[in-house]
Amino acid sequence: MSNQTMTQSAGIALTKLRTGVQLAMLAVLGQWAYYGVFRCPYLIPFVSCETCPVITCWGRITSYFWGFWLLLPVSVLLAGRAFCGWLCPGGFVNQLIGKFSLLKLRKRNRFVRFAPAGMAIALAAVAIIWFGMDNPRMMVPIRTGGDVLDSVRLSFEHASFAWLVRTFIILGLAAAGLLVANLWCRFVCPTGGLLELFKGMAIFRVFKTSACNDCDACLRVCEMGTRPDETNCTNCGDCLQSCPVDAIKFGKRGNSNEQHAPDARTKVF
Repeated sequence: MSNQTMTQSAGIALTKLRTGVQLAMLAVLGQWAYYGVFRCPYLIPFVSCETCPVITCWGRITSYFWGFWLLLPVSVLLAGRAFCGWLCPGGFVNQLIGKFSLLKLRKRNRFVRFAPAGMAIALAAVAIIWFGMDNPRMMVPIRTGGDVLDSVRLSFEHASFAWLVRTFIILGLAAAGLLVANLWCRFVCPTGGLLELFKGMAIFRVFKTSACNDCDACLRVCEMGTRPDETNCTNCGDCLQSCPVDAIKFGKRGNSNEQHAPDARTKVF
């Protein structure tokens, strides 16, 4: 069996494994993500859980809250933005929406190059709200005997204008994924922007070798519209089976005998 055939087989197996992990994480963190968007009374969800009045939210469980926030730095040190491609339930939902999008934007142009700067803008806005405004509580969460949908409806009715703006921006950008594939994850997500800043420290990564001939076969199959080890690469591994010259590898940083393609580390941030 040739090296390329082995790489393609490993890539197929890796894609199946990733889907299984994403489904498992959706089951584990999905309800918390749902509450964060629709029921969290704070402008920035997921960061003030221990003082949140929504006692039914999974974020009130200490192991969930601290486990999540410890997982992020560990994951970025091990595998860059792998959290986005493997573990984030929001990323999985956006990935599913992206399958029906009108524009995949799987190409290299000026817009795709600079649009990820939107993540830096969103991250700066989050920092201002969290540190500068002390993450204000802008909604009174109302329970109605376990009826989640009715509780959500009442939350919207009794929320402040700022909370409504925040929530409709999130929902609108998620829905915009039907127009541009993975728009939220690629161009807006502040968490993704934070991980993008530090993913260069990752020990393991998917990368291109000097055998890369810039055919962009990997880019055309990438849900994030990027190439290995470049901006928005989430180490998902979907591209491992796409390269016709077997120039894509996964391994330990600085421990490969292969040289990187000259532009492999091009990043927006």
